[in-house]
Amino acid sequence: MSSDDDRPLGSLQNGHKVSPAGVRQNGHPKEEASDSPMSEDEDMPLSQVTAPKSEPVTPAKSLRNKRAVPVESSSDDDDDDSPLASSPAKQSAGTSKVSTANGHKAVKAENDDKRSSAPTKKKRAPAKKEPPQKKMKRDPDASEPSASEGEEFKPVKNEKMPKKRKSKVKDEAGADAEDGETPKPAKKKATTKKVKDEANGSETPQPKKKRGKVKDEGEEEEEVFRWWEAQQNNDGEVKWQTLEHNGVIFPPPYESLPSDVKMRYKGKEVDLPQESEEVAGFYAAMLETEHAQDATFNKNFFEDWLKVLQEHPPRNKIKIAKFENCDFRPMFEYFEAEKAKKKALSNAEKKELKKQKDAFEEKYVTCLLDGRKEKVGNFRVEPPGLFRGRGDHPKKGALKFRVRPEDITINIGEGAPIPVPNMPGNWKGIVHDQTVTWLANWVENVNGNYKYVFLAAGSSLKGQSDMQKFEKARELKSHVDRIRKDYSADLRSKVMADRQRATAMYFIDKLALRAGNEKGEDEADTVGCCSLRCEHITLEAPDFLIFDFLGKDSIRYYNRVSVDPQVFKNIKLFKENKEDSDNLFDRVNTSLLNKHLASYMKGLTAKVFRTYNASITFQQQLDEGTPTDATVQEKLNAYNHANRMVAILCNHQRSAPKTHEQSMGKMRDRLRSLKYDRMKLRHVLFSMDPKYKKQKRYTDDESDLDDDWIEEHEDSLQKKEIEKAEKKFTKDNEKLVQEGNKAQPDSVLQEKIEAIENECKRIAKERGTGKAKLKRERAPEKIEEAIQKLDERIKTFKLQMDDREAGKEVALGTSKINYLDPRITAAWCSAHNVPIEKIFSKTLLAKFPWAMEVNDTWKF
Repeated sequence: MSSDDDRPLGSLQNGHKVSPAGVRQNGHPKEEASDSPMSEDEDMPLSQVTAPKSEPVTPAKSLRNKRAVPVESSSDDDDDDSPLASSPAKQSAGTSKVSTANGHKAVKAENDDKRSSAPTKKKRAPAKKEPPQKKMKRDPDASEPSASEGEEFKPVKNEKMPKKRKSKVKDEAGADAEDGETPKPAKKKATTKKVKDEANGSETPQPKKKRGKVKDEGEEEEEVFRWWEAQQNNDGEVKWQTLEHNGVIFPPPYESLPSDVKMRYKGKEVDLPQESEEVAGFYAAMLETEHAQDATFNKNFFEDWLKVLQEHPPRNKIKIAKFENCDFRPMFEYFEAEKAKKKALSNAEKKELKKQKDAFEEKYVTCLLDGRKEKVGNFRVEPPGLFRGRGDHPKKGALKFRVRPEDITINIGEGAPIPVPNMPGNWKGIVHDQTVTWLANWVENVNGNYKYVFLAAGSSLKGQSDMQKFEKARELKSHVDRIRKDYSADLRSKVMADRQRATAMYFIDKLALRAGNEKGEDEADTVGCCSLRCEHITLEAPDFLIFDFLGKDSIRYYNRVSVDPQVFKNIKLFKENKEDSDNLFDRVNTSLLNKHLASYMKGLTAKVFRTYNASITFQQQLDEGTPTDATVQEKLNAYNHANRMVAILCNHQRSAPKTHEQSMGKMRDRLRSLKYDRMKLRHVLFSMDPKYKKQKRYTDDESDLDDDWIEEHEDSLQKKEIEKAEKKFTKDNEKLVQEGNKAQPDSVLQEKIEAIENECKRIAKERGTGKAKLKRERAPEKIEEAIQKLDERIKTFKLQMDDREAGKEVALGTSKINYLDPRITAAWCSAHNVPIEKIFSKTLLAKFPWAMEVNDTWKF
């Protein structure tokens, strides 16, 4: 769910209190939904998704009119998921109508006065067609499976690698072929047709809706609205004309634990009522996580749980007073056992459960917006649980109440059927606000923030918002020189407020700092530029400033940077006669700063500067650092290096993943397996003709391959081959039985295992001899070709390892999702013949379909 921390909606109240009704009634405790932007897994490029070897790699240009696959919406790093206009707030007459839950009409709540800061839409002419782009070739060496996977005992198999061939540029319908599918024949490009507007008699060009490919089940995919080709006929305030949806899905009610599963207090079992048992279960499920080791988390949980226990005390009269005497282990072990049971389900059982879940959620997944079916991003209401927060949040561990229909306001078209909640209760309110893009909202109890249900990231409304954001950043290009000239002059202003404002603008521009907003005492101590305190900056002569503070999400910002001498003097002046806890900029705040910026350009805010600097830096890094004569992997490394520069600029740092070393270890083993395959092929050549030993390219042995590793590797290959044979034997027998035939006897499997063991013994005898043989003869030329391809794959894999190591402490996904104009990536891929699937995941391709329209000469 998305929150809008900076837009309080004063008229709505939470109204929750800790009570039986307030405590959430869920099933097994569930992890809190992440508040972060798209995760790294989500952002994994398509090229890293397992697919059959035969799958053709789609060129970047084939994505020009690619079908968008709408996905779950994700919150922007800087609250970009907030409503395009605003949020419901103060009551006022003269606005659109509001209906109560009972269907009676009332006066609609007027939007927050912050709406004025939201970018307004301008009428745009239909997008011009870009000139056709070049077809792109696939580099077969970019991301191939390891030679040691599959035919490990037949090294010569390496020669049967896919040959280079041009991938046909598919049209928009064919470009979205699923992994492993063959591209469909090209269809005619979508054109626009004129539709008469009955209201004014005019004709408006509207794009043809393209038919989707037919799914395996015979169900046709939904049509895609190419909004970026359609003329926008609104005044910048009205976002939609008609809207129908089915509301949100509430989590299921809580189910009590079995009677023999109870927590203990001082060694005695506690008989908890359902309401207090549920809250205890939230903590028990997290018993072996880092959260349960955190003192603040434990303190907040226990305080909230005690409040629940006051209303719902243990039935066996045990008084719970100290956290240290509580033993949640029995509940934890029960939850772990249940997870294990679920994991042990057969594939058929898992598919059936998923089928039932999908059938239940089907009507919530989409809505009708202006007569078009569009995906809803986050239609599931977050279940109750314990608040995790980000970083060192003072409220982590606090109890999150169950959200009920009485907490939720629905936004829907006037006259549309009002959705019925899937749990007892009536909606808090029904509004018909066409100036906002949310479908439902409510206030969460921990921080008092608003949660919103929006359309999916690939929807037309979200796409328009993204495009407007990046177009606004591009517009800044024509004003930035004048702005910099002015604030550079104001650095010496005699008016202290102007001098502070100019210094803050210098930091926002040069260091890409966030503007910063005032925070309450009960929020994490995070700051931005305008809220910096004297303690956050240290002066170091002659012109160095050392920044050290907690930024957004409690991520530490530490930077020692050389600044303009006048800026250094100003900071020294601003700190005079102040305590460390005093504000550095005591005469500037975010509102005043943004008001000043808006005088240069309509809609300009400090956030636009951050987007501009990220994208322009990225464009410059790509232009300067992309090698011309290089492999696809070398170009990808250059791309990721440019992305890292932006991530460092924007302080998108992260701790190295706990699994990083384990992951790198697996990559090193895979690299050795490639070298092992190359070694075996060399030895085959030596067996054929000793003259090959004198050739320079075959003389040196492969590094990292000692005798112990080779023996261990060959043993692991034997185990894998046997497991593979057993799985195939079981699967074949299941199929035979289903077809009414007799299953194969166990002797068939035993023969296959014996053949594998004999082959392994033969290979073991070759160790240390410098010679090897293949099961099937191959020409020396074919083996030489296979070795050459392995050399290329080894080189590519080493580059991938270097790239992984370089990016272990930098979060590349945040800037790619929120700050980098996706058209930069699309144009770069087209210009350098890099398949965009190697950079953008399916999620991002669905989020930015409009960006695929640019040609290879486009620049930010």
